[in-house]
Amino acid sequence: MEDKGMNRGLKNRHLQLISLGGVIGSGYFLGTGYILEQAGPAAVLSYLLGGAIVLCVMLCLAELAVAEPIAGSFVTYARKYINSTWACGVGWTYWVTWVTYVPSEMIAAGIIMNNFVPEVSELWWAILFCLLVTVVNLFQVDKFGESEFWLAIIKIIALIAFSVVGIMIILGLIGDQGYLGTTLLLGSGGFAPNGYWAIIFTMTIILVNFQGTEIIGLAAGECEDPEKSIPLAVRNVTWRIIALYIIPISILVSILPWDRAGLDESVFAVALANYGLDKFAAFFSFVVLTAALSCTNSGLYGTSRAMYSLATLGMAPKPLAKLNKNGMPQNSVIVTIATCWLIILLYSLDTSEMAYTYLLSLSGFTGAVAWISICWSQYNFRKHCRARRTEDRLRYKTPLFPFVTLFGIWAQVFCLVVVAATPDLRETIYLGVISLIIPMVLFKIGTRGRKKRKKRIFNKC
Repeated sequence: MEDKGMNRGLKNRHLQLISLGGVIGSGYFLGTGYILEQAGPAAVLSYLLGGAIVLCVMLCLAELAVAEPIAGSFVTYARKYINSTWACGVGWTYWVTWVTYVPSEMIAAGIIMNNFVPEVSELWWAILFCLLVTVVNLFQVDKFGESEFWLAIIKIIALIAFSVVGIMIILGLIGDQGYLGTTLLLGSGGFAPNGYWAIIFTMTIILVNFQGTEIIGLAAGECEDPEKSIPLAVRNVTWRIIALYIIPISILVSILPWDRAGLDESVFAVALANYGLDKFAAFFSFVVLTAALSCTNSGLYGTSRAMYSLATLGMAPKPLAKLNKNGMPQNSVIVTIATCWLIILLYSLDTSEMAYTYLLSLSGFTGAVAWISICWSQYNFRKHCRARRTEDRLRYKTPLFPFVTLFGIWAQVFCLVVVAATPDLRETIYLGVISLIIPMVLFKIGTRGRKKRKKRIFNKC
């Protein structure tokens, strides 16, 4: 089954970098300080566990996307292999996640630029950047893929450069501190100064940073040769994500005392400035800016394709399923972008830190729901293939099934339980559940209404 209407203009290199763009956002460069503050050097284990969950989800998604390379991805899979009501809830929840998260990234970019050019308010910078990504997302899909490719390259180069410089600092080749070794890594309370439970607590937050990898599935309907490019992209992106998180974080906690980390500014910049590398630290402010733009770019892409899928499945207005001459769901893109613009304008009425926090608070629960749905769909899909004795025909199989799939599901369920038990994070559950249930209820009511109308028409006949 293949979505023939959409333009398959995304190359393999585009597909890999699109997913990375959605993951390595400004939250990684700015939010890592909070992770270190809570877990200390043991945050490395949090990222490892989070990476293991990412790997499980991506392996499940690869099997589904190769078998059925459809632009709607997990929304379509949920409808086919779980049920329509759940698919409607997941699809709209995912859309809400990104249309609230994208403005938060634009606002973060505005805050960064306001530090460089204080004469221009952060709101005007946010509007300028939103206009930029609006134009990019209305071009042909290959133009979007190319822009995301280069934005993501900047972040990757920055992290590699940080790792090289960090290793030189540890070895005493940069700075006058001499050989550091594990002095800072195990100092100030040891490897887990706040206990090992902090690893589980912070892992639930780290999963928010990893969200965006599922965009590979949403791009499946627009990539060349999905049978080859999707498994390759999943394998490469998963390991690259783990490497680009684990290695830089391990080096970071080896050159910066964990109790000096916080949310005030990028901990990467703080660590570099601590050793007299002020210009390199300033460069990381620019990297955070490109990270925000890149994450916004890929986020708008993914959520507009989710809306397109909802429309093709009868879960959103039909005009949103219309493709333009370039094979892009232009109406879905326009509505998604317009909603982001609206949220940015609402932010102008309340520029407090609380408003920014509320924009971010939705993504944890809703992202986990989408990932659970992917694993659940793959589990039912494989059972369906076994029942029909078509399992041997699959061109790509999730290894170690069903253990990988079940771990992906229950590890995330456990994370949600931890979130629900944490007073500071409980609000995420409330907001997420509301955004999940309301579309499901409305869809159920609409379905019953249509059935009743059809029954009346049948009785009259």
